[in-house]
Amino acid sequence: MTDAITVPIEVPLIGDGRLKNWAKVVSNVDAGLNGGWAFDGEFVATGGIQDLPTPSVLLVYGEKGSRGNPRPEARVYEVNADATLTLHATATGRAWARTLRDSVADLVAKDRPLRPGSRPWDPALMGYANAALEEELQRRRPG
Repeated sequence: MTDAITVPIEVPLIGDGRLKNWAKVVSNVDAGLNGGWAFDGEFVATGGIQDLPTPSVLLVYGEKGSRGNPRPEARVYEVNADATLTLHATATGRAWARTLRDSVADLVAKDRPLRPGSRPWDPALMGYANAALEEELQRRRPG
């Protein structure tokens, strides 16, 4: 989470706080990986207020039951500019990651307003004249 606009969000705690629980701001989905490893992004604490970038996708995971027989549950939220969360999908059971993978990938790929500095370097930049790139850098410099 770099220079994005952030909003204070109450990150939900799912399940029993004594069992495994986590939340992640998802930046990419790797379809070649299984389980929670398929979701790239930055972890954030659950059960309290966190400053999260907007717009973004928040994946929250928690377990209910006992340590010997945990029941996983995961939810996918979109972080809105008005400091609210919109629930997009929920999954329970051991196949939670595969169940949510496509809907999370769709949300991450969703067209969002372009903000300066929100995209990484791209080979398409090679097509711009040096003067145009320098002008944009000057425009972004503070002061």
